[in-house]
Amino acid sequence: MLSVSRLFPILAIVVALLAYNDPAPLMGWRDAIMPLLAMIMFAMGLTLRTSDFKRVWHNPQPIALAIIIQFSIMPLAAVLLSKAFSLSDELTIGMVIVGACAGGTASNVMTYLARGDVALSVSMTLASTLWGVFATPWIISITAGEIIQIDSFGILLSLIKMVLIPIFAGALITHFQPGFANKINKYLADIASGLILLIIAIIVALNADEIGTLGYGVFAAVALHNIIGLISGYVAGKLTRQTEVTCRTLAIEIGMQNSGLAVALALKYFGPIAALPGAVFSIWHNISGALLAGLWRWQTDLKIRKVEEDRKNTVKHFDPLK
Repeated sequence: MLSVSRLFPILAIVVALLAYNDPAPLMGWRDAIMPLLAMIMFAMGLTLRTSDFKRVWHNPQPIALAIIIQFSIMPLAAVLLSKAFSLSDELTIGMVIVGACAGGTASNVMTYLARGDVALSVSMTLASTLWGVFATPWIISITAGEIIQIDSFGILLSLIKMVLIPIFAGALITHFQPGFANKINKYLADIASGLILLIIAIIVALNADEIGTLGYGVFAAVALHNIIGLISGYVAGKLTRQTEVTCRTLAIEIGMQNSGLAVALALKYFGPIAALPGAVFSIWHNISGALLAGLWRWQTDLKIRKVEEDRKNTVKHFDPLK
């Protein structure tokens, strides 16, 4: 069955192109980005159960691995790629902000499509988001603080308002009103995907003129940043002897940063140029994530069909009298 979440990569390209070619209708929507992001976080909170928190407590290794890579390799890769492609100070800050953000909510949808561990993905997103409340402003301070003076405390407050409060509000509703949460749970992926699409359209519209002047270096740096995250997560999982399902989940979680949050922070504290890497990342990582998820889902389905065929053949040729 077709849905917004399943068609997300195609829709992301479509809305980006529409917003780029006709940005006027969305030019006044800049202030809507942060509330929209808060709504996405609220939707994520509605998917959380007590069992998700128990998973964090009882199975910490994959989650700790995701947090370590997200807040070490990804910011470092952002700095190195920015230097390699000679990006401007504003674009470098934008790259760093993307690298310093936790995993994004879209990773949960892609993990589902890839037949990964959705509960683990949600737990990773939650854990890295909680760590990001403190790690993100600190990383931005030590990497970008020399370029532009930033308000770390202000960023911390923004993260609390945009991330922590909406997530906990959703989780509380799920805890005290589970019936309501169960009724709308099947719609949350499409709702979150639709809100992310709207954020992408707004960002592209606000930066339509600047996007037209961007060189290939920015797009290459953003794409490589995402690919480094995907590879780092998968390889780290293999090196620590995680299951294939966990390795896939790690790859998607680390490769798909919370670019919506990155864009919101960049716009609020640095301006539209700094928001461009996050805007490009929003489009690219959903495309690459969907393609990778589709490949892994296809591989898994092939294995499932083969096991079922082997089982049928075994039953067919089994003779109890022999």
